[in-house]
Amino acid sequence: MLPTVADVLALDTVRRGSPRVVAGGDRLDTRVRWVHVGEVHDIAHLLRGGELVLTTGVALPNEPDKLADYISELAAVGASGLIVELGRRFVRELPRAVVKAAEEHGLPLITLARETPFVQITESVHARIIDIQLQELRASEQLHEVFTELSVEGASPAEVLNQVTRFSGRPVLLENLAHQVLACDAAGGDTGSVLANWETRSRAVMPAERTAYDAAAGWLVTMVGARGQDWGRLILLCDGPPSPRDIVLAERAATTLALSRLLERHQESLERQAHGTILTGILTHAYADPDEAAARARAVGVPLTGRRLVSAVIRLTASVGTALGEQARLGELAEAGAAACREAKLPALVGALDQSRVGVLLPLPPRMAAETALGALAERLRANFATPFVLAAGSVVESIKDVRRSFLEAEQVAEVAVRQPDGRPFYRLPDLRLRGLLHLLRDDARLQTFAERELGALLAYDAQRHGDLTRILRIYLDAGRNKAVAAQKAHLSRPAFYDRLRRLERVLDTDLDDVESCLSLHVALLALETFRRETT
Repeated sequence: MLPTVADVLALDTVRRGSPRVVAGGDRLDTRVRWVHVGEVHDIAHLLRGGELVLTTGVALPNEPDKLADYISELAAVGASGLIVELGRRFVRELPRAVVKAAEEHGLPLITLARETPFVQITESVHARIIDIQLQELRASEQLHEVFTELSVEGASPAEVLNQVTRFSGRPVLLENLAHQVLACDAAGGDTGSVLANWETRSRAVMPAERTAYDAAAGWLVTMVGARGQDWGRLILLCDGPPSPRDIVLAERAATTLALSRLLERHQESLERQAHGTILTGILTHAYADPDEAAARARAVGVPLTGRRLVSAVIRLTASVGTALGEQARLGELAEAGAAACREAKLPALVGALDQSRVGVLLPLPPRMAAETALGALAERLRANFATPFVLAAGSVVESIKDVRRSFLEAEQVAEVAVRQPDGRPFYRLPDLRLRGLLHLLRDDARLQTFAERELGALLAYDAQRHGDLTRILRIYLDAGRNKAVAAQKAHLSRPAFYDRLRRLERVLDTDLDDVESCLSLHVALLALETFRRETT
């Protein structure tokens, strides 16, 4: 920032002259762009604005009207102030006409009671101005390097806003054109306070220019977009008029965000990213206070407070084949899920939780059952998205602090349902029956011991001989112990299949015609599948 008139008066070289402010004392915060020594009365046409003029007054006219005109012309060209050294032309004080004109035009007017070398003043002020300009240049270069790197790396909006906060120390937000917050960095402050009543406050701030400061709100606002298509606004919350550096910072960040959007390929929309960030924050306890999560959700148009909440997880039932294809398809699934919620008139947080799951946090409307809402979501989602998927839901909870438990339950249900989907619109824990129970107990050492006792000998036999008897046993049991059907599914002749079954009985030391033995083995196989899935 350029020095002010007050900063200049605080310099030792100026203080030695015993400065006294005789007019414009309320304008000492005026910035000084340069210091100019002038001993001619028609100096105004030589100035460009922002100059602090030094003079002894030896060439100023005698007439009060002309002295007033001299002051008026300095103010008109934007001079930051006038310093007059007494003793040569004006001995003890300035003429009343000069002081009165300076007061009328709001021009800071200072007298020096002692003789002061003007060259020392100009050198001191100019050295400070040049030093500030060098600092600004270095800061500008640093901004360029940081935001260029962010652009190249395809940084997320949250990462871009984090850098804005780091450089400015101020809260910053990115919103869409519907005034919903896509990303927010509160600069260490209270996020709830920053986001309180956001949409109403934001709609009241509509600058006419692409980048402008709204003094009433204390917001520096710049549009975000490219190719003539704006899609959002970057807002820097200021505690006073922004500096030129703040303006450059906001515009550079907006450019980075716009470029990142243009370069996006197979990625979620910014809205989905914002929703996913909030969901992940809830699940990982990133928010110290549940009210912060509620404030962030409310800022994107999803009210969570005072609602019953149900969590859901959507998973694809088939792999696309490549990581890039999986990511693209998951993004499409998230967008389809959001569209389904909108069509069902169910505001919800919808976003990817990781590389394989889309999360949905659904605040239930009053008097609407969870089954009704989930059914409406499933129906519209299947109409919008052709690729097979499963929709799994957790229990209904009453507050945000219990959402994580509901999500964990939904994830457990999805883990089981995705393996053997049976066409249900959605799945909940009671729908999974034995598989669901085994999944919930998969970490229990007693279940692991049971599976090892039932199948340990068979697994060791197959491992030593690279055999497939475990697969044969699974086919046999899945076929309901129908040997003919099982032989067909195993692509073996009946004699060959019967031979495998006899070998199984010897290895397991059991009778495969015994119903209870087969039931025990089947439960052990299902448990084994649960264990193996957890480690893959």
